[in-house]
Amino acid sequence: MIQAIGLTSVTRRNQPPAVDDLTFEARPGHVTALLGAPGAGKTAALRLVLRLDAGRGVALFRGRTLDRVPHPAREVGALLGDVPGHPARTARSHLRMLSAAAGVPAGRADDVLEVVGLSGLADLRLGDFSLGMDRRLGLASALLGDPHTLVLDEPAKGLSPRETAWLHGLLRGYAAQGGTVLVTCRDPKEAARIAHRVVTIDQGRLVADQEVAEFAGCRLRPRVVVQSPLAGRLGHLLATESEALGATTGSPPVEIVQQSGSSIHVYNSTCATVGETAYRHGILLHRLAEETADTGPVTPLQRADGRADPGRSAQAPAGRPPGPTRPSRPAGATAAVLPRLPGPAPARPLRYELHRALGVRTAWTVMALSLGASLVASVLLARAGAPAPRLLTGWPSWFPLPPAALGAGLLGALSFGEEFRYPALAPDQGTVPRRLALLGAKLAVTAATALFLAVAGVVLDALAVDLLFGDAAALLAGGWDVRLAAWAGLALGCAWAGLLTAGLFRSTALGLVAVLAVPTLVVPVVGGLLARPAARSLVGLPERLRSAALMHWPAGLDGALASALRLVRQPAGWALALALAVLLGAYVLTVFRGRPR
Repeated sequence: MIQAIGLTSVTRRNQPPAVDDLTFEARPGHVTALLGAPGAGKTAALRLVLRLDAGRGVALFRGRTLDRVPHPAREVGALLGDVPGHPARTARSHLRMLSAAAGVPAGRADDVLEVVGLSGLADLRLGDFSLGMDRRLGLASALLGDPHTLVLDEPAKGLSPRETAWLHGLLRGYAAQGGTVLVTCRDPKEAARIAHRVVTIDQGRLVADQEVAEFAGCRLRPRVVVQSPLAGRLGHLLATESEALGATTGSPPVEIVQQSGSSIHVYNSTCATVGETAYRHGILLHRLAEETADTGPVTPLQRADGRADPGRSAQAPAGRPPGPTRPSRPAGATAAVLPRLPGPAPARPLRYELHRALGVRTAWTVMALSLGASLVASVLLARAGAPAPRLLTGWPSWFPLPPAALGAGLLGALSFGEEFRYPALAPDQGTVPRRLALLGAKLAVTAATALFLAVAGVVLDALAVDLLFGDAAALLAGGWDVRLAAWAGLALGCAWAGLLTAGLFRSTALGLVAVLAVPTLVVPVVGGLLARPAARSLVGLPERLRSAALMHWPAGLDGALASALRLVRQPAGWALALALAVLLGAYVLTVFRGRPR
């Protein structure tokens, strides 16, 4: 059950609020339609309900606000508009990635694909999907967590009549199982077909809250549509004749609704009566037609993959809200039974990020190009007699970063950049990276990728130099523990700088720019500051820490700490640490400031 109480959006630039003191209920076992013209505030109301936008008021889901629900994906399945997936990803891969984010088993993807009639297209790339298939996939993602409530923003927009009929059957069948369904629509006829209750809003304010029978009686009565250059005069004549006729026979008077200067709607009359009145008074008619509330039944398109529907007459509709009883399946509902889900796994953000990063070829391509560029640069530097550190990392002196570090930075920027370009989770519309748990997963995955690129780059370059020139062993002699640590730290710092910048500014390009800005802008500034003579020195810090420790240190810890201090004293180390601290602080600040209260 959804209880929305006093929802009011934040006003901007002296404009009236998109939602103004809106109160309504969406009950379990019912489809509730939020009806309004474009710009009436329907989408803004849903975003307030889901706490995606700041505002006043409260929305309760079975008596709890959404931030009090332990696992929101198990309570609410949402689809706000068209949420694009990566066009190179298959439907099954996309849903498995979302399953990891929701903490449900990967096999759940196949279950919901069967529910929405896409199991035969599970290996088709999303870039080849039609609008109807894409909308079915969006509904599948909303059903992944087996939610008690569905919140959908104009799910039938742009669909064919057969796809719309299937959607209506699915949602009414879901509600028949005890679930709560809240949808928005702009067509009164569609609201009457799909909903049990219709909440009408205009300019963000509640206009009417009616059962569907009452709504249809008020809004969907048969009418005569008239278009004429003398529509106003014809309306006056019809009203006058109706009053005279009603005084003698007691028949109900006609109702005239002016639509524009040349169009009127006439209620409680017929085309014959209106036409005869216009003929007697010599009024030219451009249009005369009767309209009714519905266009008649439409055969639903049960499946989009062309397969037969095996359990159409025997099984229950999609969704399985908790409860001991299950109502009988209504006519026209989509057949599906979803198995009960286990509790969410604690490592779900890490699973999600692994699916996201490795599910398309972008990451593999970037890593291959980075290692290939490093290999070519290393061979060329070996011919030119470059020193060992630059040779084994493939880092020309005129280039700001070695290829492997630049590739790690690009992968870090893509980690957040692709989230905003192809938003994955529908309720957040691309704000999934604003969750700190997912940030930790992204930091861990990009760190592992960066360290892999650093080590693989050095190993491949050493093998290539040894194969071609036969002197790699001499290049690797002495002092490489600190050098390898510095090299790995550089790749790691670049990856995290790109990751945090792309998450902060929502752009892959800006993330890559930040990676290049650290060596070109920040390092010279920090180097200039460190070049000044210091009044005090950190020499002897390992000994002082050993004397202050409460327990005995391992034997090699002094040397490791001394090596770490030598790395930190370098301008690049200070620059990366400073840049990462600023970016992380700014990112965390935007996380908490961007959360609606």
